Amino acid sequence: MIQDLHSHTYYSFCGKDKPDTIVEAAIAGGIELFGICDHNYGIGYCHPEFFHSGTVLSKDYGRSIKGYYDHIDSVRKRYADRIKILVGIEISTSSHPCWHLPEGQDVSYFDYCLLESLDAKDSVTGGDLFAYAKRCGTPMVGIAHTNMFKFIQSRGEDPLEYFSRMAEENIFWEMNVSYDSIHQYRVHQYMLDFFESEEQQDIVRRSGVKISVGFDGHKVEDYLPERVADYCRRLEALNIPMPFDN
Repeated sequence: MIQDLHSHTYYSFCGKDKPDTIVEAAIAGGIELFGICDHNYGIGYCHPEFFHSGTVLSKDYGRSIKGYYDHIDSVRKRYADRIKILVGIEISTSSHPCWHLPEGQDVSYFDYCLLESLDAKDSVTGGDLFAYAKRCGTPMVGIAHTNMFKFIQSRGEDPLEYFSRMAEENIFWEMNVSYDSIHQYRVHQYMLDFFESEEQQDIVRRSGVKISVGFDGHKVEDYLPERVADYCRRLEALNIPMPFDN
C-alpha cells in the first residue's frame, strides 16, 4: 500500500494549506493511505502570538485539539470514496512548556500520534518511549525523524529486543523521506543508512516492528508523492510491514 503518514496543514505554524488541498494532492499523486498529523502546539495554541505568550488556558487548548480532530474527521468522511485518511497528531516531547502536550490532555481518540524529539536531552519522556506511548493512549504510536538505532545504542539496549517490544506495543518507526524547502532540501541520514544496511533491515524484519513512510509535507507545491511511493515499494520489496496495512 502506498501510504504517507506525515503531513501538515495550516493548523501547524510551519504549514500553509487547507486540509482539502493536501488531500487532493495526495489523491493526484496516487497515495492510498494518507495521515494528517499537525503539531500539537500549533493546534492547541491556534495562533503564534498565543503560543509565544503561553497564556492560553488548558481548557481552550483541549477544545482546540478536539475541534481539529472533528475537522479532519469531516474531511476523512468527505473523501472516503477516493482515499483512506487517518487523523493523527504530531506531539513534541520537548520540555519547553509551550511545546509539549499539557499534563492530562487526552489524545487517545486519534488514530495515531507521531512523537518527535524522543532523542533530545530535554525530552519529557526521559528516554522512556514505552511509558510515554502509554500516556498518549492512541491505537498506534510512531517515532518521527529519529535515528532509532543510535537512540537504542545510547540507552545501552539490544536493538532486536527493543524493536520487538515496540512491535508488541504497537509503536512504529518512521522513515522520513522529506525533500522540500521547509527542511532546506535536507535528507535524513538515518533513513538513507537504513535502506543501505542489510543488518538494520534484518533486525527490523526479525523484530516485527512496522515501518512507516512520511514526507513531512508543509507546502503542497513541494510535495513529491512519487518519492513517497518509491520508498513504500522499497519496504514492500524488503518484506517489511507498514502500519495500517490491513
